[in-house]
Amino acid sequence: MLHITGQILSGDKVIAAVKNGEITDFDESLIPLYLKQTKDVEGWLASRAIDAHRINSRLLKRALRLRATDDAHTALAVNAATVTDRYWFRPEGSTARYADIRFQENYFDTLALRGDPDGFSHKPSRTPELTNTGSYEKCWRLIDGIWWMYKSGAENEHFSELFLCLLGEKLGLLAAHYEMDGDYIRTKDFTNGASVNFEPISALMGDNEDYSDCFDAIFAISPTLAEQYLRMIWFDTVCYNMDRHTGNFGFLRDIESGKILSMAPSFDHNIALIARGYPSDRSREKDGIIRIFRGFLQQNEIAREMLRNMKLPRITEELLDECLNAAPFEVDRAFIREFILNGQKLVQDILFTEDIAEDEDPSMGLTL
Repeated sequence: MLHITGQILSGDKVIAAVKNGEITDFDESLIPLYLKQTKDVEGWLASRAIDAHRINSRLLKRALRLRATDDAHTALAVNAATVTDRYWFRPEGSTARYADIRFQENYFDTLALRGDPDGFSHKPSRTPELTNTGSYEKCWRLIDGIWWMYKSGAENEHFSELFLCLLGEKLGLLAAHYEMDGDYIRTKDFTNGASVNFEPISALMGDNEDYSDCFDAIFAISPTLAEQYLRMIWFDTVCYNMDRHTGNFGFLRDIESGKILSMAPSFDHNIALIARGYPSDRSREKDGIIRIFRGFLQQNEIAREMLRNMKLPRITEELLDECLNAAPFEVDRAFIREFILNGQKLVQDILFTEDIAEDEDPSMGLTL
């Protein structure tokens, strides 16, 4: 156990007391959801740290002269503060205020994003890169008072992220905005400078990304949130998002009351569509993502009926062409149109089939 003593705050409001690594008192309405569930301070700190497997993460920690580089100590080096929420840790004896610890600059963006050798030579200073989670090399940049996330990737990954952002926006879905800036794709901080607190669904579900389990947990909070979740996984299914995990979707919470306001805008589509190459089966009859979706509807009657009664948007060839024209990449347009429209039709057929055919056992017969 990490034997730390101090307070966890949201902005300047104390929301939990910590003694020798254990929570001794907390505000139930404002405490981060992960801590409300687990009371695991060290686990919460570790969940906020940069992915240690990223190559540039190691360069960053060395440039910042961190003595302890485990996840919890990495987060503590910047008081466990992040760009997308107001939670932070204040050690015993400190009189710091939120204005003292929130990020006002970032001199290590190029080092975090592309391992820039000049970035390695900056003097150590507070940087949001130590709490910039995710497996891709990325960075935060403050531009005219607004934080932007820049992310590296291959051309097909950038295309998929940008194209699905454009399509999601035209369909009226709750989606984060992406745009290209030179060789990198960027997205604006959707919390608007932590005017709300973003919390990933992993705070409730851990690593369990099962559609039905996630739906049930979200539905228990609010049917409105559950509808927003269903729209997201409908879009993921139609557009072949292989990587919807519990770290890349979640909730927006009010900073004053702690109330969950909505699902966060959908983001992270850089392993969707053609990001890893063109799927061989454009008909999608043997599509693994559609198989997962079908299994979800077989298993969860409440979700099935909710989806059947929702007014889902309709993707047309004309709409796809508008988005393709707005994305500055050379791609197989005919494949993309056919692939997405086939996916939409299959999902629609599944939704309105009276008795959804039983799929194979998803456990593959494995036993523990």
